Amino acid sequence: MNAREVLANYYVYANEGDWARWCELFAEDMVMDEQLAGRIEGRARLRAVVAGLGELYAAFENLPLHFLVDGEEAAVVSHISARSSAGRPIEADVMNYFRILDGRITYMANFHDTQPFQVLSRAHGGDGR
Repeated sequence: MNAREVLANYYVYANEGDWARWCELFAEDMVMDEQLAGRIEGRARLRAVVAGLGELYAAFENLPLHFLVDGEEAAVVSHISARSSAGRPIEADVMNYFRILDGRITYMANFHDTQPFQVLSRAHGGDGR
């Protein structure tokens, strides 16, 4: 798979809630700097992190708006429209940076406003701060 195909599948699998196939897009020794979950190292750890997503979201859609691919590096601007498990809306613009080697994501970082996601912590006993 080339980088553009990896990225296209990244969003298709996420929007289908197919987290098993989504995780397979990452290298075994991947590293992710995720704004909400922190630093995630290794595909096994990534699987554990995404295993709980179904409990957090009643609906989740991450629509890519712009792809920029330059060799093994890529950036994607997207928009997330979601609902928490309590039914609260989440709307956020996102920028993701990727390094893709040999058809697998080796590094990813995301950047977005974290405020819309505070409804997730409130829905699970936190105070949302």
